[in-house]
Amino acid sequence: MVDWALAAQTGALLVRGGPQVPREEAEAAVTDLRELTMEAEGHVRQLTNLGLDLPLLPGEVVDRPGWVRSAASGLDALTGRALPQQGGPLGPILAGGAGVQTGLVLAFLASRVLGQYDPFGGPDREGRLLLVAPNVVAAERAMDVPGHDFRLWVCLHECTHRLQFTAVTWLRDYFADEVERLVSGLAGGGNDSLADLVGRLPEAIKQGPKLNLAELLQSPKERAVFDRLLALSTLLEGHADFVMDAVGPQVVPSVDTIRARFTARRKGGGVFDRLLRALLGVDAKIRQYEEGAKFTKHVVDAVGMAGFNAVWRSPNTLPSRAEIADPAAWVRRLHG
Repeated sequence: MVDWALAAQTGALLVRGGPQVPREEAEAAVTDLRELTMEAEGHVRQLTNLGLDLPLLPGEVVDRPGWVRSAASGLDALTGRALPQQGGPLGPILAGGAGVQTGLVLAFLASRVLGQYDPFGGPDREGRLLLVAPNVVAAERAMDVPGHDFRLWVCLHECTHRLQFTAVTWLRDYFADEVERLVSGLAGGGNDSLADLVGRLPEAIKQGPKLNLAELLQSPKERAVFDRLLALSTLLEGHADFVMDAVGPQVVPSVDTIRARFTARRKGGGVFDRLLRALLGVDAKIRQYEEGAKFTKHVVDAVGMAGFNAVWRSPNTLPSRAEIADPAAWVRRLHG
């Protein structure tokens, strides 16, 4: 279905270069980011009580082409079981076309991603924490904030993601299984006829802007999986945003300035940039940060961090999509 090697080559070839940085400054930024991951994760563990017995490990610092190659490899590992292989003489052509398109998307995203924890990356597919040094340096320069403070703040977010997947031992397989269910259904084409799709229109119109085209085209079974994945990703992103801001005032002196300028930067960009972000779902991702952080804050305020950590007990204790929007409902379900 997708030639991931070609996607990696295309994205790495087309990605824009990073900011011009003197060699000594670049080396200092790389060293800083690598070391700060361990410091940041120590702070995150103290706040969340997750992974207290796990070893503290440094992150990996990469450039933009390095992120593209890692992202393509991780996506290949995540979707490989679900995506069908294209047979026949057109198979390689179709896979190559999809690979080029995916590479274009990765090239666009590679100039914006500050860091990422890929639970399916690395030589043994055991997870990989990446920090994209050129993007971090470019962001701190554009916002005119202290470099060391901003790097630690970014590491707090990414290390929270690493702890989510390493401390919650069932989460990685659960996430992979849900993605496989969704991708298998979409790639298989489902059994829906045009009449089935038309039959969903009244409900779609009733829900209005709450339902997008992608959701309309999903069968009820696919929609249920999509809702679970959306709720989970919103929880993971919002939890990480909550943690970075909760820890920040204690260890990042300029955190208030960083948060204000970073939030404004997330919403910025020219018309073309905003259009691309909307098409690629980047703006939807930003809404996930906000909605997930609101959920986390409400629950922590209501039942404390120990009470919030009930989300990690099993898949059954994860919030539903409706509970993300109504955190009090989740608190009632789990805590009475």
